[in-house]
Amino acid sequence: MKYKQQFNGKQFVIKTATVGLLLNMLMFSASPAMAEVVKTPATTETTTAAPAATGTAVKIPSVESLGLELSSAVLIEPTTGQVLLSLNADQPLPPASMTKMMTEYIVADAVKNGKISWDQKVIVQENASKQIGSRIFLAEGDEHTVEELYIAMAVGSANDATVALAELVGGSEEAFVAMMNDTAQKMGMKTAYFVNSTGLNREDMPADFRPNIDKETVMSAMDAAILAKYIVTDHPDFTKFTTIQSYKFRPRDKKPMINYNWMLEANKDNVNFKAYAYPGLDGLKTGHTSNAGNCFTGTAVRDGMRLISVVMGANSEAHRFTETKKVLDFGFTNFEIKQVIAPKSVVAGNETVPVLKGKKQDVSVVSDEGVTFIVPKGTTSPAITTTAQINDPATLVAPIAKGSQVGKVTYSYKAEGMSQTQQKTVNLVTSDEAEKAGWFKLLFRAIGEFLSDLFNGIKNLF
Repeated sequence: MKYKQQFNGKQFVIKTATVGLLLNMLMFSASPAMAEVVKTPATTETTTAAPAATGTAVKIPSVESLGLELSSAVLIEPTTGQVLLSLNADQPLPPASMTKMMTEYIVADAVKNGKISWDQKVIVQENASKQIGSRIFLAEGDEHTVEELYIAMAVGSANDATVALAELVGGSEEAFVAMMNDTAQKMGMKTAYFVNSTGLNREDMPADFRPNIDKETVMSAMDAAILAKYIVTDHPDFTKFTTIQSYKFRPRDKKPMINYNWMLEANKDNVNFKAYAYPGLDGLKTGHTSNAGNCFTGTAVRDGMRLISVVMGANSEAHRFTETKKVLDFGFTNFEIKQVIAPKSVVAGNETVPVLKGKKQDVSVVSDEGVTFIVPKGTTSPAITTTAQINDPATLVAPIAKGSQVGKVTYSYKAEGMSQTQQKTVNLVTSDEAEKAGWFKLLFRAIGEFLSDLFNGIKNLF
């Protein structure tokens, strides 16, 4: 049967039998597994920016204003990886004994993983006994513990102790150097290349143990900072060794070895080094060769913020420390670490996500963790850009447990005077449980959507 109606002079035939048939089919096909129409895109991205930063934030001075007299330098904050200062930081240069930081890292890792122990005895081999430069005069066949040799390496920069440890872990120094280069790649060090475990020039290695390659050890200031970041992050007990001011290796030794790091905070009471002692400084490694000049990777912590500095190519022992002071002062004076997003924060424009087959058709979402950035000191409202991406809606089907990951949000920040944009991505998670609806509710929801679509289709004809 057909009914005719007149609208604005136009006739449209509505086949009620067809409508009835469709409703009938809908009723009889209803089940708890009834599908809902997905009307949202698979992913959604929105970008919003907070108001401009306010407060009495310091203006970041230029690197040039520091008057650094170095081949290269860099300053980073290790938890965010933010670069605060850079001077030829990616230029590969001879790092001298800063090379030993990689040896220290790998040996400490071997202890941490149970491959060796601190009290394990090490028998000194020929290669170690023939090392020159900084050393503790080990003889072939001598026995010392891993810890004793490690202290000699960290405090006195002893080349012979370093090689003894490398041979213990790697089986040979050559095999250990392969481990060093592999670890550098895994850490993301872009320029680092090692030919030995000590940082000595190749020609200064014992002839019988010299690699048959025409290369030297190189490492940029940035790579040294990356390596230091891994040390302080993966081995936070590093200060057990790096803060030792002096160490008597053997009872018969007339004098103890003195830590080459004059900037240790503890040296504030040392008449020889108190002019260089730096508040909060507790590591890491000095270096010097004729090719490298004087180098130093330092790290200090103040007000809960740790910074890592690297200076390369200073013209004297004292100069590497006075230049390091400039670099660290630049960081601690001008920057602070601040939580810019609290955990469980709502993302504007993405307060909820749609849910299929739920009692409610959406569920509230929040970020799963807080976000911390480095900001100019005194910044109260940093301008943060937020980009959210929601999972494919077809996968968001009730029931969904509270705390389920349903998307991601990326926070970005770039402060005036800083060249690098800081970014961190965290998960968006449900802040409530999304319960599954019963089949009857799903049925009438589907009927309602069908009738709504039908009505809108008819309305749009006019």
